[in-house]
Amino acid sequence: MRNLTQIFLIILFLSTTFFANETKKYGKEITLTDKTNISKIIANPELFVGKKVLVEGIIVGVCAKRGCWIKLAGDKEFESIRIKVKDGEIIFPLEAKGKTALVEGEVYSYKVEEDCTDGKEEHNCANGKSEKTIYQIKGLGAVIK
Repeated sequence: MRNLTQIFLIILFLSTTFFANETKKYGKEITLTDKTNISKIIANPELFVGKKVLVEGIIVGVCAKRGCWIKLAGDKEFESIRIKVKDGEIIFPLEAKGKTALVEGEVYSYKVEEDCTDGKEEHNCANGKSEKTIYQIKGLGAVIK
């Protein structure tokens, strides 16, 4: 009986080790080979708008409702970029958080209104509202390992 328990534990260990290193692909095949540092995009996002990029980083956030976005940590501390995908086209699992992702997509921007009555001087305030530009990547394909 003791031998069966040991064999079972060895099989369990080997199978979890094997599946822990599994790579999963999402969306389209990745076609780019040269990676762009996330810090480079963050430093000059306007230069990348409309361009396809290949980025890599640790997943620090996943959409909890539909798996429609992930947030990748950048190569510099405290920097990250959000990868948004079309709802239902790609669904990122919550378990992806903490894993490394290689993502191909197109950088884009959109504007949001913010309340600027908080007393901060950095706002360009008009009628209590300011406009902020958000940059993110429209994810086309990803590999998570």
